[in-house]
Amino acid sequence: MLEITPTQRFSSRVGNYSRFRPSYPAAVVDILKQECGLAPEAVIVDVASGTGIFTRLLLENDNRVFGVEPNEAMRKAGEEYLAGYPRFTSIAGTAEHTTLADNSVDLITAAQAAHWFDRDKAIAEFRRILKPRGYLALLWNDRRTDASGFGRDYEALLLKHGTDYAEVRRRDAASQGFFGEIKHQKRVLRNFQEFDYAALEGRLLSSSYTPPPGHPSHGPMLADLRRVFDAHQQAGVVRMEYDTNLYFGQLAT
Repeated sequence: MLEITPTQRFSSRVGNYSRFRPSYPAAVVDILKQECGLAPEAVIVDVASGTGIFTRLLLENDNRVFGVEPNEAMRKAGEEYLAGYPRFTSIAGTAEHTTLADNSVDLITAAQAAHWFDRDKAIAEFRRILKPRGYLALLWNDRRTDASGFGRDYEALLLKHGTDYAEVRRRDAASQGFFGEIKHQKRVLRNFQEFDYAALEGRLLSSSYTPPPGHPSHGPMLADLRRVFDAHQQAGVVRMEYDTNLYFGQLAT
């Protein structure tokens, strides 16, 4: 069986990813302004920008933003989604090789992505492209798996049916120590989404570790999802709750 690299994992899930993944609280940008000196004239590179969900918040602050994305399907979806923002530039690149010039950006961001980076190579690349006193900000929307009966049952479904869910969880948890000994801070913000059944199914199928159509576990997984939804829906919707975990620190001194 051909191994799927991190940059290829979401190629078949772009539509669901762009439609059903959560955005991020607007307060994230406020924190970047207060703590990282983010100003409208700042140049930002959003690494692994994907379909542009977080990138859009940065553009709405009127910043010049480079979106670096290695996956062609994700990159094209982001270009379409952000076509109305003239200060956006899309780049085919990676965290380890952004293609940007030395000392060219004020802030580097990565949303829901740093667990796929080669940490040492990425930090070296980030330090190369950052201006003096430049910052790195990493963020994740992490489901609050024990916040409700629905959250607990949804987590159990992923543990039962996910193809490599436990491994991705371990990788994700480890990556939140990405800064290591580099001085940094953390902020936690609450976030949520509400889904009818069709949207919940799209949210589930946007995850790289869920079995796709044709996989023997795909049908049983969706049957379990329907049971979980029916058990917990109120007025036809369920709520998925998140902690938005934001980490930031100065890489370039």
